[in-house]
Amino acid sequence: MTEGAVVPEELGSADSYEDWLRERLPVRGLRGKAAAVLEVLLSQPRRASFGSAQELAQLAGVNVATVTRTAQALGFAGWPALQQELRARYLSSLSAGQVAAEHRGTGSPSSRSLRRDLDSLAVLNRRLDESVLLTIAEAMAAARHTVIVADGSYAAVGLALAHNARLAGYPVRAVTAGDAELANAMAAIGEGDVLIAISFWRLYQSTVLAANEARSRGVRVFALTDAASPALASAAEQVVIVPAEGEAFFPSLTAGIAVAQALVTQLAAVDPARTGASIEAAEAMWAKFGLLHRRPTAGDPS
Repeated sequence: MTEGAVVPEELGSADSYEDWLRERLPVRGLRGKAAAVLEVLLSQPRRASFGSAQELAQLAGVNVATVTRTAQALGFAGWPALQQELRARYLSSLSAGQVAAEHRGTGSPSSRSLRRDLDSLAVLNRRLDESVLLTIAEAMAAARHTVIVADGSYAAVGLALAHNARLAGYPVRAVTAGDAELANAMAAIGEGDVLIAISFWRLYQSTVLAANEARSRGVRVFALTDAASPALASAAEQVVIVPAEGEAFFPSLTAGIAVAQALVTQLAAVDPARTGASIEAAEAMWAKFGLLHRRPTAGDPS
């Protein structure tokens, strides 16, 4: 399967940029100046995705305050939060080559990439709801097993999370090797288990299918993504929105790794005695197998 596989039609309804935006409308819709803002969002997705609130206001013939109120009417804290998801959804509608074209700029590509990652981490730090991470960590701690579904380059986030969660003393497995392994994992999953779906940019079909199958089996499902598809969001108890825009034609995993690290740190704090015992057992086994080039010194290092 190639990165960004298309979600099957039966799970991808209301998943286009326009359908998603219209699904966010309040019951009575938007009127007057707010409706003018909505029209710009629908008719000029690129400019809405990359422009400032002031630019959007000028296009709609309104003031910036109206842009903010429109974003709030659509269920967001304000324009920056709405634009983050608009942009992720707009980019997910493009091919890899088109995404790369959107990110052409002046200066060093590597410097631009680093700056974008720093910006994404700042956004994540401002908007991440820590109570959601606590909910996921407590669910993992109470679960019989936790299965992390992460394919393609996103597997890096899943593998890091699973590795450190096991070190913390919990039965966590990352499924990253393809559809056969995932199908076998889903056949064994059931009530008392947790599934964490990790996917950015254009979602993997198999990830969405796994999340929905797990939910139908009574599994607690959580998702880490940059713009949740309705098919994925409806299966998940909680969705953690993670900035994932890169500077080239592939998504950045920096913020995703940061969330995985924050989550496993929270998990380790759920039962410190269990985690401490697990780490001590691992240290003993590392020493027995001679794994480490530098070994800890016995006694007080001071």
